[in-house]
Amino acid sequence: MPSLIRIYALVLLTLTSTGAFASNQTNAPLNAEASDPNALQWMTGFPPPPDKLITQPQSNYFSFPKLRWTVCHIRELLPTTQVSRGIGAPNALPYATDTGIDKITFTPMGSDTPMTWQESLAANYTDGLLILHNGRIVYEHYNGCLNETGKHAAMSMTKSLTGLLAEILVAEGELDGQAKVASIIPELANSAFGSATVRQVMDMTTALDYSENYADPNADIWQYSAAASPLPKPADYSGPDGYFEYLQTVEQNGEHGVAFGYRTINSDALGWIISRVSGQNVAHLLSERLWQPTGTEQDAYMTVDSKGTPFAGGGLSAGLRDLGRVGLVMLDKGHFNGRQLFSEAVADTIQAGGDKEAFAKAGYTTLPGGSYRSMWWNFHNSHGAYAARGVHGQTIYIDPTANMVLVRFASYPTASNSQIDPTSLPAYQAVAEYLMNKD
Repeated sequence: MPSLIRIYALVLLTLTSTGAFASNQTNAPLNAEASDPNALQWMTGFPPPPDKLITQPQSNYFSFPKLRWTVCHIRELLPTTQVSRGIGAPNALPYATDTGIDKITFTPMGSDTPMTWQESLAANYTDGLLILHNGRIVYEHYNGCLNETGKHAAMSMTKSLTGLLAEILVAEGELDGQAKVASIIPELANSAFGSATVRQVMDMTTALDYSENYADPNADIWQYSAAASPLPKPADYSGPDGYFEYLQTVEQNGEHGVAFGYRTINSDALGWIISRVSGQNVAHLLSERLWQPTGTEQDAYMTVDSKGTPFAGGGLSAGLRDLGRVGLVMLDKGHFNGRQLFSEAVADTIQAGGDKEAFAKAGYTTLPGGSYRSMWWNFHNSHGAYAARGVHGQTIYIDPTANMVLVRFASYPTASNSQIDPTSLPAYQAVAEYLMNKD
């Protein structure tokens, strides 16, 4: 049986990785209908029968198809902290439902066979999908483990919210993007992060000696996971305890600022930076700057390490419409419900994207010409679209040209979005063009 630390490491990778990791499964996983957690009756009964139990940690709860239940039940398996919506009434989002969207057709990348929007929902194991156009909800869909009152793991979309908080602090003069990390976090002076600038951390162009090769039992990911795990440490454990202690051990490999390298530990370092500058942890700052002022409907929550530090790289779970509000405030450049929540420069900086040359070195074949800025992905397509993205199909996709925000929660069998992009990205473009033609 895998150790508890290694089980947690696989969970950590599932929450954050853009790699081709696939949870335990065959080459032909169950389709969306057959793997629906309601059909499989996971955790049904009082108590559930042994073969329907999904527990922490021995059940390998992020393996497929258990994954499809787990993404809506993270807080039942791991310790979490609240992202409070406050006590005010929510800001209602108006509806203008468009039944024609399900019939939109598009052609996936590398295919000659058209697909309808409705067909793409099952193809991508969609648990929830929201489309806002001109500030109104035109499409809303729930399936599997999710309904309108539920919350779903945002996976690495968490990084984008961490990056957004940092960009807000930069715009307000509270954080200097060109400052060396060591000048803000002296504890990181002797690590690779100490000589990097805050901007290099935000854009993941740091040069880190850090491996996520799961085939290597000595890879850095195992030490990182051991430190980050909220589970009890083995009696003989002598390594770092928690995200912050682990970050102090990371060594440098190469020159900062040269190449994009997607490494979750950048997000944890940025979480530490913005916490030190603001005097609040990431969950509390997220509540103060976004969840409360946008009038969200539900509290969100974030997983934490053994010291209560929120997981800034992948720990958020939230409601579908509440992430739609995040998309709206980005689309409207900091404006929401008659208030300016942050400077327009914040959204402009993120929308402009990052260093294309540095990004190209990472070799993302489904994102040619793309870039990465403040932990947001920029497609540099004809609509100027950019997105928060997370493994297994999570996205907040913002199309400024179409005045559209799309939010998707999913539980695709494999983690890598490279498996989903060929269907998803043409579908997003098609619905954007459809909505524009109706204006």
